Amino acid sequence: MLEISDLTYRIAGRTLIEGASAFIAQGWKVGLVGRNGTGKSTLLRLILEDAPRGAGAIKLRRGAKLGHVAQEVPPGDETLLAVVLAADVERHALMTEAETATDPHRIADIHTRLADIDAYAGEARAASILVGLGFSQDDLVRPTREFSGGWRMRAALAGVLFAAPDVLLLDEPTNYLDLEGAAWLEDYLKDYPNTVIVVSHDREMLNRTVSHILALADFKLEVHPGGYDTYLRKRAERVANLVAMKAKQDAERAHLQAFVDRFKAKATKARQAQSRVKKLEKMQEIAIPIYERTMPFAFEHTDELPSPMLELIDADLGYVAGKPVLKGVNFRLDQDDRIVIIGPNGQGKTTLVKSIGARLALLAGKRRASKDLRVGYFSQEQLDELRAGETVLQHIRAMAPTLNDAKQRALAAGMGFGREKVETVVEKLSGGEKVRLLFGLMAMIKPHVLILDEPTSHLDIDSREALIHALNDYNGAVLLITHDVFLAEACADRLWLVHTGRANPYDGDLDDYRTLILNTERTRERTKVKAAADAPREKRANPAAARKRLADTEAALDKAQRVLAELDTALATPDLYTREPAKAADLSKRRAAAMAAVEKAEHDWLLASEAGS
Repeated sequence: MLEISDLTYRIAGRTLIEGASAFIAQGWKVGLVGRNGTGKSTLLRLILEDAPRGAGAIKLRRGAKLGHVAQEVPPGDETLLAVVLAADVERHALMTEAETATDPHRIADIHTRLADIDAYAGEARAASILVGLGFSQDDLVRPTREFSGGWRMRAALAGVLFAAPDVLLLDEPTNYLDLEGAAWLEDYLKDYPNTVIVVSHDREMLNRTVSHILALADFKLEVHPGGYDTYLRKRAERVANLVAMKAKQDAERAHLQAFVDRFKAKATKARQAQSRVKKLEKMQEIAIPIYERTMPFAFEHTDELPSPMLELIDADLGYVAGKPVLKGVNFRLDQDDRIVIIGPNGQGKTTLVKSIGARLALLAGKRRASKDLRVGYFSQEQLDELRAGETVLQHIRAMAPTLNDAKQRALAAGMGFGREKVETVVEKLSGGEKVRLLFGLMAMIKPHVLILDEPTSHLDIDSREALIHALNDYNGAVLLITHDVFLAEACADRLWLVHTGRANPYDGDLDDYRTLILNTERTRERTKVKAAADAPREKRANPAAARKRLADTEAALDKAQRVLAELDTALATPDLYTREPAKAADLSKRRAAAMAAVEKAEHDWLLASEAGS
């Protein structure tokens, strides 16, 4: 499907890829991994030919379609559903042409092709994708201008999924998804029939979704079967083997060198000594990969406060008086609490943590907190709140004006900003560096509670692991909103679910919640029926009504299949297209509609069967 041969690419004199080769077969789900800055996104652009290629070649199977999310859907008057449907260029063109075509032969060809690509089920499939990514049914008919940039990015993702390209390229697709959308996408990609190459720092996604890892390291590409944890294990085994081989080689080299040093001056041993010199010269050095060290995060231990440190009592939370986002919230926070806030986007997770952190006034109820309570708050919005034009050092000086220059620079170094970076203005920092600066500034107040709202979007896998270690070493409370399941499971022991205007403890773990997400009506309509079928019989709907629905769907399926069979018989008439082209075109159009009716009837019958079993 895709072959990369001896590829070299440099930008501004810096080598990103050198002599790299890899092969990706049809149907593989590939996770492209590597440290931030190694060139993963650049490689995707090279595959797309969005960047000028250097030496080497990238070959795609002839006729194969590439798909990627270039940018968010632009705001406009087109509905969300219409934008996604238009993403399948062939279907959109054929549907448009079908409305104006007059030539009978062309009409027949159009409807035959539309039937071949299952075009008439397109609206249902597009709606299913949009709902899976978090849109409501009402959203589908709203114009795109009514959505924020993040939601329009989701719409762009829905469009490329709907187009179903032969090679799907995704660059950090979960960055603008919530936990629910990420779970749905993982499930969708596992069943995706074509090839997928995804750049992701989400460890659990790389374990659950991909069949192969494409690692970009030391300017080279290597393909490894299995998920990310399998890749890490094999990499560690490889390094261990190389270390053992190098130790053996070093011992042999030392032995040969000792012989040369001892006997090179003796005439009787000169020939043997010279032979060993040549062997030493020919001995190829075993190189052990040196993996760049990840700068650790650190949150200093804080002083203890009496419990509870903070409480919300019968609190209504929101932004407009009389229109609360969350009602009647009762929340208690102790110093040893580690809580992940879960729930779909738009339900009020950020509203909850802003209210807990006193960044949002309560609409009703009470907030009680220790007078000495210090709260460290991080959100994606803060990345834009760093003061443009000021350097890293100036931000630290503003937080610690009484420290001398050496101590201020030492603080910067502890955050990962050495001599070269400390005088850099913040707008020239990478996303990950901005996150590090915000974490460092937050740690300087020695907070009793850390509130982290999606902290990992700009962190690579190793930095996320460093954050896990820092949070687990920290002695204060942690409130976390994240779509990174690995981070959540490693750092938290309690879940709070924010949904339908309420915030309450969730009795279950993240696996339970993931199962719940994938079995909701929002993602798969048929699982709603299955849940009813699995429920105790006394709690089910009227069995007589279920039997009647089953009989009705069986009758509808039989009728749809008979209509389809009759149309197939008519279309099989010899010379039909030459003798009666208009009739042939009409029959072809009716057959496509009949095929869609059969599929719908089969779906309805399946749901009725599950509900009645």
